[in-house]
Amino acid sequence: MINNVLTVSQLNRYIKAVFDDNKQLSSILIKGEISNFSDHFSSGHLYFSLKDSGASVKAVMFKSYAQQLKFRPQNGQKVLLTCSVSVFERDGIYQLYVYDMQPDGAGALALAFEQLKDKLAKEGLFDLNHKKPIPKLPQKIGIITSQTGAALQDILNILARRYPVVRVVVVPALVQGENAALDMITALQALNETNACDVIIIGRGGGSAEDLWAFNSEQLARAIYASHIPVISAVGHETDFTIADFAADLRAPTPSAAAELAVPDLQELRYALDSTQQKLTENIYRRLGELSAKLAFYQHHRALQSPSALLKQYSNHLAESERCLTVAMQKQLDAQQQKISKYARLLDTLSPLHVLARGYAIAFKEGKPMSHSSDASIGDELYVQLSNGGLNARVTAVTEEHI
Repeated sequence: MINNVLTVSQLNRYIKAVFDDNKQLSSILIKGEISNFSDHFSSGHLYFSLKDSGASVKAVMFKSYAQQLKFRPQNGQKVLLTCSVSVFERDGIYQLYVYDMQPDGAGALALAFEQLKDKLAKEGLFDLNHKKPIPKLPQKIGIITSQTGAALQDILNILARRYPVVRVVVVPALVQGENAALDMITALQALNETNACDVIIIGRGGGSAEDLWAFNSEQLARAIYASHIPVISAVGHETDFTIADFAADLRAPTPSAAAELAVPDLQELRYALDSTQQKLTENIYRRLGELSAKLAFYQHHRALQSPSALLKQYSNHLAESERCLTVAMQKQLDAQQQKISKYARLLDTLSPLHVLARGYAIAFKEGKPMSHSSDASIGDELYVQLSNGGLNARVTAVTEEHI
């Protein structure tokens, strides 16, 4: 016989207490695959299921822990969880309460880097057609880096050696830590708002992935993309790549290399200028020599030595050309005159007046010539054309003859 009757709430509360009292369930490591992932933007909590090939269990990661994640969890992702196991009293189901989540395989920072890189690439922040050219002869260089870091001194030393005429605008900023990204964004915006320079170098020396993480900030990448002043990224060592490198207009492998890319070498410019000046001088002397030779040639030309004789020669040539033209025109006129006479004789032979002179006549009815007797009727008024005049006649009879 059952002596104690429990309510559902009492049962669930008891089971929860059993779970909570079990020290083995208070902190466990468990791995599996994320499914049914849900990100509650309003609360910041993460809800999902963790599964393997044979089973699944519900899990929750509250906002205070979720904020510390370096990557964004996704369905199908294999993860390693640090969590406790307890009962959600209202529904009477047990679930995992997650304190920490790490990718099972690639590190959290590496995964976060790849996720953000793919996201911004799809948005076009790394497109080459958006990259602004670096000015060849900048007057002012803006530098955003730590004021106490070795990177600043490396950049300043190389600028002074290569191009000492350039002016430098240093905007100190944090390059490591929680507030570093915001600090660099503020510096970047300040340089743009005042149009303080022709090109900006942003970066720092090398370090661990965690040390360089500020340069993987999504907000910093967007600020670099929005800058109307060209930006050269100079983060870490040659093998270090950050999101800022992809967003910048030019990536330098080191801060020192950034300084070399930002300005030309003044000594090389002077050498190039001297070389160009020498080539220009040689070209001028060569051209002067060519013109002098032409001048000497024309000074000894007949037109200058004896202009009257050359003028007489051209005058004789013109007169001869005129004579030849006159002869050719007369021949052409004679030939055309002969053609006209020939055609006139032919027309005279075929002329109706010539036929009328031999005793023939042409009868007209209503102004039209008649060729058959059937064209007339008794009583018609006709006009008869003779060789020296005409007659008005009236038809009194019509005779038809078949020839």
